[in-house]
Amino acid sequence: MSDIWAVVPAAGSGSRMAQSQSKQYLPLYGRSLLDWSVAALLDYAGLRGCVVALPEGDLGREHSAVLSDPRVQLCAGGASRADSVAAGLGALPARDEDWVLVHDAARPCLGQAQLEALIETVTASGVGGLLATPVTDTLKRGSAEGRVTDTLDRDSIWSAQTPQMFQVGDLRTALHQAAHRNLKVTDEASAMEAAGFPVQLVRGAGSNLKVTYAPDMQLAAFWLKTLYPQLTDSAGKPS
Repeated sequence: MSDIWAVVPAAGSGSRMAQSQSKQYLPLYGRSLLDWSVAALLDYAGLRGCVVALPEGDLGREHSAVLSDPRVQLCAGGASRADSVAAGLGALPARDEDWVLVHDAARPCLGQAQLEALIETVTASGVGGLLATPVTDTLKRGSAEGRVTDTLDRDSIWSAQTPQMFQVGDLRTALHQAAHRNLKVTDEASAMEAAGFPVQLVRGAGSNLKVTYAPDMQLAAFWLKTLYPQLTDSAGKPS
């Protein structure tokens, strides 16, 4: 029987937040964004373990209760997301046929219903996949001068989220091939697609937002309060 593992790439700086500290360490309700993201994975009873890829200089710092959980292992990440995920996969004591969930460090509002739906869909079909939501806005393609060049058909367009779940051996192969071909991959699904592996879409939720800009913190606070009322009530006001 295949085991389920997780990797959380958290070695980036989140420069678009314009904050003095790295985005993954920003606090909400007494926990960092990273802690909330990792804790959501640890709440899944079937998870064997989780590797968090941090900046090398952060490995020796004092860590939170979440990152000190015995199921969590820390490793040094890389210069890019793909490098950090590859490092995390290298640190996993997993078999090629095992499954791995890759989740954003700054996506703290993952609900257990969505996580379980992804795991159940992927393991039942044997085809890797990702949480995603259909795009509802009208999409425009723009020129370098800021002019609209055309309108895209949104009916087949989805917004990718995480976790993204693939077999460990396949994802290792896909990331290696992407690096060898010097392909820029912004998520694991794009590496799998480029390597010719099938990837399925599993409908996620709008609450599973990625904190990218400063105003996103307020929205994340709202969703955390909705998803985890007991934890957020005990923590008081968000930091």
